[in-house]
Amino acid sequence: MTSVFKALTIAGSDSGGGAGIQADLKTFQELGVYGMSALTAVTAQNTLGVQAVYPLEPEAVATQLDSIGTDLQPDAVKTGMLFSSEIIRIVAGKIRQFGWSSLVVDPVMVAKGGSPLLQQEAVRALITELLPLALVVTPNIPEAEILTGMTISGLPDRERASQRLHAMGPQYVVLKGGHDDGTSGVLDLLYDGQEFIYMDSPRIATRHTHGTGCTYSAAIAAGLAKGNTVAEAIATAKSFIQAAIEDSLGIGAGHGPTNHFAYGNRQRGMLP
Repeated sequence: MTSVFKALTIAGSDSGGGAGIQADLKTFQELGVYGMSALTAVTAQNTLGVQAVYPLEPEAVATQLDSIGTDLQPDAVKTGMLFSSEIIRIVAGKIRQFGWSSLVVDPVMVAKGGSPLLQQEAVRALITELLPLALVVTPNIPEAEILTGMTISGLPDRERASQRLHAMGPQYVVLKGGHDDGTSGVLDLLYDGQEFIYMDSPRIATRHTHGTGCTYSAAIAAGLAKGNTVAEAIATAKSFIQAAIEDSLGIGAGHGPTNHFAYGNRQRGMLP
């Protein structure tokens, strides 16, 4: 019998379908991984912004994770929007309890439109409780600035920030470069504690980038679930998100979602 690879996303729901658990589950499916989810919050949002956030009770998060952990052990786990320090502590405790090791932490803090998705007091809990458990952490530049307390301007700053993030516990740091408009391409930095590896890709002029961070980290988790090395998982994730941005769906009046079908269509020769 063929092995079924399983991945778990612990994140918020995006009613617009472009980010959060919806983006994660679509990405898992496209990459051949069975997806599971534990919701931390329900958001009312669309391409124009976040209209409301309704966090779940911490007990509800814990019970979902118990249900997964006692029956459907994931091969990899990713976290997205966790909202509060209490939920972060619950999630970290369950990860330790069930021994989930292939953990990708996407430190979701602010939505594309600027709405805060992580309470201020929760940043410390993220640093002290969750990052030490992470195999990979995937901040963008603004998130890395908040986590490290430093301003990032230029490649030397990125390397220093990556070192600070690595010292917080993750084995691998992927510092994403999409927010650096001063570069012609998108330059991501991978740091493993010893070597800095830059990964370049063309920058696409589009406003339809909602959910890129969720999708990228979910693709990494999918690769890890299938037994790929971290480097292999990141390389596939980079190709996946590049295709998703290039082949835009063009829906919504604001920051539209990426195209989760694009990578699979390219692999199967089914370009629209």
